[in-house]
Amino acid sequence: MEGILNGTNGGHDVQVSAKIPRRRFTAAYKLKIVREADACSQPGELGALLRREGLYSSNLVTWRRARDRSELVNAPKRGRKPKPVDPSAKRVAELERQNAKLLARAERAEALVELQKKVAALLGRPFPGEES
Repeated sequence: MEGILNGTNGGHDVQVSAKIPRRRFTAAYKLKIVREADACSQPGELGALLRREGLYSSNLVTWRRARDRSELVNAPKRGRKPKPVDPSAKRVAELERQNAKLLARAERAEALVELQKKVAALLGRPFPGEES
């Protein structure tokens, strides 16, 4: 009684459960269920199938309509369409990498030449290729 009076619930954890994620069915599964439903001939078989699979009759109606429109056989892929690969793009990327590599090499060579000129000037010797 004390727990009721002071607003506590006696140590029991009362929480609302998280929302259950929506079920998604593959086209192959839908087609399998529609075929099984079409094969049902005895009274009660269709209901048993739907109960066993945890489905509603509205699912079956929707899936049959989709089958009649050939959407279950040729189900379109979801998401972004892949960009077509341009064969010249690969070549351009390779040439850009080569170009960057060669530019870095040329810059290193120029830096070495500048360093050699400075060393030659410090030693008082003319650098080969310089005009005095």
